[in-house]
Amino acid sequence: MRLKVWILVIECFFGVKLLAQSDSLSVKVKDTLPQTVQVKKTWNTDPLSPARAAFYSAILPGLGQAYNKSYWKIPIVYLAIGIPTYLYVVNDKELDRYRTAYKRRLDGLTDDEFYAGRTDGNPRLSTDALRRAQDTYRRNKEMAMLFAIGFYALNIIEANVDAHLKQFNVNENLSLEPYLYQNRYSNTYVGLTCTYKF
Repeated sequence: MRLKVWILVIECFFGVKLLAQSDSLSVKVKDTLPQTVQVKKTWNTDPLSPARAAFYSAILPGLGQAYNKSYWKIPIVYLAIGIPTYLYVVNDKELDRYRTAYKRRLDGLTDDEFYAGRTDGNPRLSTDALRRAQDTYRRNKEMAMLFAIGFYALNIIEANVDAHLKQFNVNENLSLEPYLYQNRYSNTYVGLTCTYKF
């Protein structure tokens, strides 16, 4: 019987102590839990954004720049692609003119636009000059086509890179500045300082 009484006393003693610890711990845990604060992100965190921008630029040049909200780049894209395209069309028309005249000369005809109207019987351009003009216009046409394709590809790459760069957090506390330092011996040092303000 005495053993049962001691067990009952020990259980009561430890039970009260454990209950008291439980209450004090729960209060401390509730007081020390940090409040969750939602921070608004000021940069683009969509991982598919660069691929989407490149796809839009591939469909329609300048559309990827509009997707990236870089509207000022759209006229540059259209000028960069439009001028070589215009030069391609102009050089293609001139190449056709000179090629037609050259073919007519090889057939023995003298009624092309570079021969007609001359009273002395000599053409304004010789057959060799027509061949050289064809080579020049063909080269100009091919170069214009290469530039147009190159600027089209550059438009896609620029939209992709711009979307990638918009994913980086640009913090106002981080700065990179040039500095000049002159020591007591009049030696001047030039460099860059990287500063992060806490």
